Amino acid sequence: MIGILSKLSGILAEHKIGIFAVSTYNTDYILVKEENFERSLEVLIAEGYTVI
Repeated sequence: MIGILSKLSGILAEHKIGIFAVSTYNTDYILVKEENFERSLEVLIAEGYTVI
């Protein structure tokens, strides 16, 4: 889906969480530092995303 990486990275940036993004033909990966992992999940869930 177009724009998902942009939206997610923007949300994380608003919360001062740095990312490393890797995009392939089939999917995108967002990597965060281990110390930011739990906070990243909390932020994305609070924004209405489902995290599995």
